Amino acid sequence: MASFRYKGRNGRGEAVAGLMEGASADAVASHLFNLGITPIDIHGAPAPSRPAWLQELGRARVDLTDLVLFCRQMHTLLKAGVPIMQSLKGLRDSTHNRTLAAVIGQLNEALDAGLDLTAAVKRHPKVFSTLFVALVQIGETSGTLDQSFLQLAGYLERDRETEQRVKSATRYPSFVVVALVIAVFIINIFVIPAFAHVYAGLHAQLPLATRILIASSRLTVRYWYDAVAAVVLTVLGVRAYVRTTGGRYRWHRLRLRLPIIGPILTRALLGRFARALAITIRSGVPLIQGLTVISRAVDNEYVATRILQMRDGIERGETLARAAQATQLFPPLVLQMVAVGEESGAIDSLMTEVAEYYEREVDYDLRNLSTAIEPLLVVAMGILVLILALGVFLPMWDLASAAFHQNGGQV
Repeated sequence: MASFRYKGRNGRGEAVAGLMEGASADAVASHLFNLGITPIDIHGAPAPSRPAWLQELGRARVDLTDLVLFCRQMHTLLKAGVPIMQSLKGLRDSTHNRTLAAVIGQLNEALDAGLDLTAAVKRHPKVFSTLFVALVQIGETSGTLDQSFLQLAGYLERDRETEQRVKSATRYPSFVVVALVIAVFIINIFVIPAFAHVYAGLHAQLPLATRILIASSRLTVRYWYDAVAAVVLTVLGVRAYVRTTGGRYRWHRLRLRLPIIGPILTRALLGRFARALAITIRSGVPLIQGLTVISRAVDNEYVATRILQMRDGIERGETLARAAQATQLFPPLVLQMVAVGEESGAIDSLMTEVAEYYEREVDYDLRNLSTAIEPLLVVAMGILVLILALGVFLPMWDLASAAFHQNGGQV
């Protein structure tokens, strides 16, 4: 669809202007009338001077830290009685992230054009998640928008802490793996060819390990660019496959079954699900609608499918505990807590406890992740050193032994 710039008057007679996408100028005018805006001028917006992908490269990313700060500031301003449009203008001018500042400016323009905040944030799915939109909608409907932003700030802050702990726990293993790959590449390109040149001048039968090393070195030297191209094409192919519906589902399911990492990811996702469900129930969102919203917010197609299965089971009249048990995602302890919460009518409090249980488990697992991975890294480095030692030094030992015997055992 093309982009059009418009000028018009809203229901209060105030001048408004903005940018809107549509199939034609008539379609944009019709949409403006539906929004209560009388268009005065509509003309096509000029095409961007740079491609969209190039613009994305130069645009700062809106991370969880930016969103947490935005939600906390909105909660403080709205609780103090500052009008929402004035709050957005102040945040737009004080936000250091240019991308988020532009988004806040667009939110302000949408409100000025007569839209509500829910419709405005829904226009930016790359910044605001489905759960974010749902809680903003509940806050607007119930008149507790400041509390919605406070709950969102707490939810996003816990997500940020989990993300930071994962990065911290995987930083050392990632560094070691990258160092091993670089070391193998340098050895194949520079070290082994030097030894191969020495061994070739001896005209001796080399051990099998040495021949394998020399052959792998020759392949690396001659076809390293083909290997790099194959790796790049493989990565691009896998990424393209993961973008498909079936590929994304299988990849997300595979991630949860990986050794060591898989159980941690599963607990983190279930903790996020429990926390989001507690927030939606406490905010007054119906359970069926809440599960639908959360299925789009867990960022895992496999878990999302299981959550939708829970929703379907509840629609058929099953209890939440029975529907959760059918997914085979939750351990018996959590299922028992869900059942108690249903019986006592305090499902939001029990789901909060479930979320805290999973968050404690994830925190413990992440603290011990390096301890679990280090033995594997040590074994991998030991195998690499053993192969290199056998391949490089066995011929030297054989030659030294042959020379020793030829001299009659005299050194």
